[in-house]
Amino acid sequence: MSLTGLFLCFFLLIHFLGNTQLFLPPSEAQQNFNWYSSILTGNIFIKMVSYVLYLSILIHAIYAWIITMKNNKSGGHYKKDSRSRSSKWSSRNMSFLGFIILIFLVLHFQNFWYVYKFGSIGLDPWGNKDLYTVVVTAFQQGWLVIIYVIAMIALAYHLAHGISSGIRTLGLFNPKFVRWIQCFGVAYSVLICLGFALMPVYIFFTSK
Repeated sequence: MSLTGLFLCFFLLIHFLGNTQLFLPPSEAQQNFNWYSSILTGNIFIKMVSYVLYLSILIHAIYAWIITMKNNKSGGHYKKDSRSRSSKWSSRNMSFLGFIILIFLVLHFQNFWYVYKFGSIGLDPWGNKDLYTVVVTAFQQGWLVIIYVIAMIALAYHLAHGISSGIRTLGLFNPKFVRWIQCFGVAYSVLICLGFALMPVYIFFTSK
């Protein structure tokens, strides 16, 4: 759970940096974003990394489900959660947050990954599949933008607890740096998720 979770955190950073091209002026964004997308699908090394990514998501989700089931069987159902005073809300609701993120991932893959891989997408003026137009068209729908923003809020809470928890589980958690690691986890989570949330919002208000 920790290894796959931290790997996914690292992937989020790479994915975020690549997607920041959506903030560029439309013509420049289209060229750069579509070129970036073509590199992701045409490079053999990146393809291998993508398989690791898919496997990590699958393992992370399955193992989270197993842990949740074990916790429930060991007495996880209480009329009142006695941990509320000693633990954060995010740590007590990781499975709920994870479920929201999983539903979002299914929607995200359907809207973009599946369309790019198996749909009929036109080419841009530079000869690349025009995923940029697909993204812009999708985020012109207000309901989808709202779903993405809600999903990013859930992801921020999930990451804020998951990063420090994952580092602790791997035995890399030095008591001297507890606060620093926690602060890093929160800062990373907020910045990454805020950036991702702003992308559909930016496109929604500037592409019409």
